[in-house]
Formats: sequence, structure tokens, C-alpha cells
Amino acid sequence: MNFIVTTIRKPTEAVETLAKEISLKLGGQFVKREDLSFDALKTIHGVENILLVKKNSLSVVTSEGELFFHPNTAHLRIKNLRGGEGDRLIDALKISAGSKVLDCTLGLGSDAIVESFVAGKVVALEVNPLIAEVVSHGLKNFSDESPHILQAMRRVEVINVDCGEFLKICADNSFDVVYFDPMFRNPIKTSSGLNPIRPLADNRPLTKEIVREACRVAKNRVVMKEHSGSSEFERLGFEILDGGNYSSVAFGVIDKA
Repeated sequence: MNFIVTTIRKPTEAVETLAKEISLKLGGQFVKREDLSFDALKTIHGVENILLVKKNSLSVVTSEGELFFHPNTAHLRIKNLRGGEGDRLIDALKISAGSKVLDCTLGLGSDAIVESFVAGKVVALEVNPLIAEVVSHGLKNFSDESPHILQAMRRVEVINVDCGEFLKICADNSFDVVYFDPMFRNPIKTSSGLNPIRPLADNRPLTKEIVREACRVAKNRVVMKEHSGSSEFERLGFEILDGGNYSSVAFGVIDKA
């Protein structure tokens, strides 16, 4: 990865210590911030991304903006679930309390939080170490939310690994469901909130081999989210679920039952 680790301009000793620990963990270079701008730091050190350590959070400064953790839509979705309304992802996954969920594409973590609220425990995979570090830290430390949302965040286990490699070492039927939310083949450019993550995201399409492994690992079903009308559903053998006719996204399932 092409990145450095630094801090806010006037860090406390604890912040600087954390930054050094993270740089060692991720194999990046720690750089004292001094009074330099992000652009100056990128130029001096020849990097594209900066992992920024703040007092209570982490973020990544990319070419498209600053990537930071926030529960985003998870707050509203959980509020709706508590009020008796449905959620398209939860309906697609068909999970309930006690279900074992493997989320193969953590991203910013909103889906994993909602899954955890319903199921109670989620293992979430993220191949990019910077995204994994920022979101994992946020899930463990974010505090400006209701107790039931914080509890759901804390139950998400983040693993920095390629999902294809992880699936290979999983036992048959070891999770109730396996979920994929890969970067869309035709991105929704109006989703400006996703712009900072795009330079870091894994843009590789899912392969048939990975889907076969997911079907072996999933006891009940495999679910994929994609752009409505995407040819990926047919290519990979997913059946598109009805519903969400006015949405730009759709869910496909492979139901082992």
C-alpha cells in the first residue's frame, strides 16, 4: 500500500503513540505532522493516501476526499426495524437472532451493523488494510449513538483478508448466510458519500469460483447486492429478488434450500 501514517497538527502523546503503533501494524511509515498540509505530505513522501490519527478516530485522506467511519444509514434502518418495518437486506438474507453471518465486503460497515443488530454476531471481511483499520476502530470506539446501535457495532468482528482466501479455509456450512456487496460494475456516481473510498476499493468482479466457495460455506443462502439490471446476477447464477422497483440496487440470492 502506498501510504503514510500521521496525526493532527498538535497531537497528544497518546495520539502519537497510537499512530506509531498503527504504522507498525500495517507496515507503513510514521511521519510527524509538523505544520504540513496533506498535499505537501503526499508530495514529500510520494504517497497517494494518508492514514490520519485523531484524538478519538481514524480517517484516510485519499485523492477523492477524507474517508472516516460513521454508521450512516444504519441508524435509520435499525430505527425502522425496531419500529416493525422491514429492511431489504435483512429480508434477502433471511436472518434472525442467532444467525451466523459472513459479510465478505465490509466497506464502510453500514450493512454489517444492521446484520449484527438482527443476528447478534457478524464476521466482516475487508481486503484493504486502511479501510479495515478505520472501520474496525470506529466500530470499537464510536460513541455518539443509541445503546442498541453501539452494541451492534461492537459485535462486528472485522478481519483484514481477501474474501476468496478466507472462504477457502472455512468449513462446509459454517455460516448461515454469506453476503457480497462488491463495487458495482456500473458505479452510481451520484453516491458522493462513497467517493473517498473509491481509490481504496477492491474493484475486482466476483468470480464464479468465489461464489462456489460461498455456496459451500453457507448453510442457507448466498446473497449479492448489485446495480439494478446488472448482468452480474445472471453471470454468477443469482436469482434476483422481487421488490424495490424504484431502487437503483437489487439483491440476488442463491438459495441452498
